[in-house]
Amino acid sequence: MQLVLSGDEAVARGALDAGISGAFAYPGTPSTEIMEYVQDNLAAYVAGLPEAERGKIVAQWCSNEKTAYESALGASFAGARAIVSMKHVGLNVAMDPFTNSALVRINGGLVIVVADDPSMHSSQDEQDSRVLADFARVPCFEPSDQQEAYTMIRQAFGYSEQNEVPVLMRLTTRLSHARAMVQTGSPRLPAPKPKSNDPKSWILMPAMARGRWKLLLEKNAAFRRDAEAENTLQLRSTKLGVIACGLGLAYYLENETDWVAANGGASAQHSSKGSQRDGATPGEAPSLLRITRYPIGHDKIRQLAAHVEKLLVIEEGYPFVEREIRGVFGAPVPVMGKLSGEIPLEGELTPESVRLALGLPAHEELPPAGIKVPGRPPQFCQGCPHADSISALQEALAGEADFYVASDIGCYTLSALPPYRAVESCVDMGASIGMARGASCVGQKKAVAVIGDSTFYHSGMTNLLDAVSHKTTLTLLILDNSTTGMTGAQPTISPTSQLPALLQGLGVERDHIHELISLRKYQDENAAVIRSELAYEGVSVIILKRECLEYLKKARKA
Repeated sequence: MQLVLSGDEAVARGALDAGISGAFAYPGTPSTEIMEYVQDNLAAYVAGLPEAERGKIVAQWCSNEKTAYESALGASFAGARAIVSMKHVGLNVAMDPFTNSALVRINGGLVIVVADDPSMHSSQDEQDSRVLADFARVPCFEPSDQQEAYTMIRQAFGYSEQNEVPVLMRLTTRLSHARAMVQTGSPRLPAPKPKSNDPKSWILMPAMARGRWKLLLEKNAAFRRDAEAENTLQLRSTKLGVIACGLGLAYYLENETDWVAANGGASAQHSSKGSQRDGATPGEAPSLLRITRYPIGHDKIRQLAAHVEKLLVIEEGYPFVEREIRGVFGAPVPVMGKLSGEIPLEGELTPESVRLALGLPAHEELPPAGIKVPGRPPQFCQGCPHADSISALQEALAGEADFYVASDIGCYTLSALPPYRAVESCVDMGASIGMARGASCVGQKKAVAVIGDSTFYHSGMTNLLDAVSHKTTLTLLILDNSTTGMTGAQPTISPTSQLPALLQGLGVERDHIHELISLRKYQDENAAVIRSELAYEGVSVIILKRECLEYLKKARKA
């Protein structure tokens, strides 16, 4: 069957066709659509299977990436195939189970799909997940297009089971969101497996973990050999060797024909060592090594370096492969890439940046139309409840000379921009409460934390527990819009009605838990409550409630 799929959707479809029993995730651009595709298509997919093969498949949003990963890990222990998906900074949250799961004896195939966000379209940093796969010493697969994303995820489950190790698949923003025709195959549902029959391989007490660590190190030689077999080498022109990783291959292929035309007179040349290289036919394309799997082998790189005058490494994210090629003492031929400046070290890889790195002239651009387009910075949606909540906070703080407002990850971070300029920091999920608490501990008066309901459940609760335990003076505003709004209005893990009881359970005094309706007509009343709690020397929590408009639209449509 041929389907038009984005990279995220191709991964989701491939995981279904590989016979997963569990899909777990926390939403985060650009990975969100993986879970959404599974959930939207699950019922129809199961109905299309032969009745005897209709096993139970769950697809669940979780509190955070760590809990999602641990759920997938439990499914693997029970003998089921499981996928866990997240964005790159989400892998930081899941690093504890991720690195430790490399040491257990994976039973049902376990694949972690991580979508990196180079150029930070919707993220705090440009983290490259290949580095973390290398850190954990687990195999990493990196598709170059949507078809490979579909095929590779199916291979990854088998590879995970064959080697009893988790496999990380790395996507990037353009591949995740761009669409292409994908040829899907028939579902191949694996035979049911019993739960792990070797509990000692899942108990990481030091004496047992040491043996598992040694085994993982021994497996890495096989991972490298297998990657070497999968990464393909074409020896062509001696003038240039290209090492293209993942999506970098697509950008290189866009420019290959122009490079051949510009170098039509290329011929055999002498190496810097004086030895004669194999002759190149005029008009040949650069020699090409495609990298789709890590850890990389070295033999094909050596063959390529021996065949060409110079190398160009095209990779999205960090100069991960380029660093390995250069090593400590350099490569046998010049290596171009991010470290040498031919490709920008920051930002997103583009066909044009690859074109310039290949030594081709920039494409001619059409002249601007002469129309001045006004700037359109991101802003709250019209009628957004967060706008009314932030306005009430600003009114409460009016006239205060000494205060600190820490924000968290969510739509409300936009209140840092004009016309509000209401928050002063935003670092990572859950940090608002911890940072406000830390500032209060060292004498900052009127310490305020602003966090959304989904982010509070994700990683804000533990910081609040610290504040309660140490009787920190802190005012917390939970902006409860009943959804995870910034990533497309996914459901919050717990309903609004349970939040006050949860706060009391964490130790917040009932008299200092307030539920307010976030509407402009209540701004003065809401500001008065906030102002009153700012004077309280202890932990107070104000829940400002109103549904996200996009969530309501989505709910009505459903």
